[in-house]
Amino acid sequence: MAAVRLSGRSKAHRGRPVVYVYSHAYDIRNRIHHDASYAMLPLFGAEAFLGERLYTYPTRAGTLRAWHNAVAISIYSLFAVNTVTGAWNLWEGRKDPNGRTLRFVHGLLMLAADSLFVATAASTPDSRTLAGLKTFENQKRAHLDLAVASISTAMTGYVIMLFRH
Repeated sequence: MAAVRLSGRSKAHRGRPVVYVYSHAYDIRNRIHHDASYAMLPLFGAEAFLGERLYTYPTRAGTLRAWHNAVAISIYSLFAVNTVTGAWNLWEGRKDPNGRTLRFVHGLLMLAADSLFVATAASTPDSRTLAGLKTFENQKRAHLDLAVASISTAMTGYVIMLFRH
């Protein structure tokens, strides 16, 4: 059964609510999107903890790096799922004026966070080569700055949708 949502009043029909019918697939994608979003905060917390330990104690990297990479892959996977489901639902609901601006701002912030996460992954410091060791501290700082920017952007988009009603 498709979801029916009442929106604000249309210009053509003053005083009459406009009904938008969403597909059943929209509801399934929406549930996946919301459920996956609950994993975001614990993953960010774990990544921040592990990244801080790596940043502070780079000589003890061993297992910490493996865990940091595993959590990063989980975050990328989560964002891939939420980008697909969110963008698809944003497209399906593009004509529904109810909360449209908020949805588009959320979508743009999350796409920006996606880009920043890719930049963060690309900026991983390299301490395994002589050239990498020479610039390790600068690479480490750039990686941290991009990580903070990506998480901050994602959190802003996340919080916007928490308080949408």
